[in-house]
Amino acid sequence: MELKWVDSLEIALSLIEKYPEQDPLAIRFTDLRDWVVALEDFDDNPEHCNERILEAIQLCWIDEND
Repeated sequence: MELKWVDSLEIALSLIEKYPEQDPLAIRFTDLRDWVVALEDFDDNPEHCNERILEAIQLCWIDEND
């Protein structure tokens, strides 16, 4: 499955799998963006990212960790 920026939940689940010990509240958005772009299934334009998208991914990650 190819991941796009709009796939917040799926991206968060992939990040949880790849970084299980990471606290999503402790991530800088610059690092989060880099991690998303580096995901094997990510297939979107890295330039189409903004703070709102990163916040959505982070919130999904937080919700899934609870």
